[in-house]
Amino acid sequence: MVAVNEGTEAILLADPLELTELKDWGEVAVPLGAPSSRQSGVLTFRRGDGASETGMWQCTPGRWRCDVQRDEFCYFLAGEAIYTPDSGAPFVVRAGIAATFPAGWKGVCEVRQTVRKVYMVR
Repeated sequence: MVAVNEGTEAILLADPLELTELKDWGEVAVPLGAPSSRQSGVLTFRRGDGASETGMWQCTPGRWRCDVQRDEFCYFLAGEAIYTPDSGAPFVVRAGIAATFPAGWKGVCEVRQTVRKVYMVR
């Protein structure tokens, strides 16, 4: 298991696809029908003031409303999802895609195959 580091040491997350000890983070905040996606993950770093954090996130199939509160950079390791912004065309994310969601991004996410990503929010 990965311990949360609040100091200044480097944090390594080796083989994130192999991690099986994920903490249950519950259902997504605003589900849009059934099934309701469930989230789990590993928090690897959180700044003491809560200004930034990093970790690995996994989410099961389902559809929900997104309202991004803080800038997020993520790299998708597995699965597939479609993001549909309120103002724009839908786009697909899958393993090997890096994405940035700026604070204020709003839309709908539909996970088709369980996704896993590493992320940083600030």
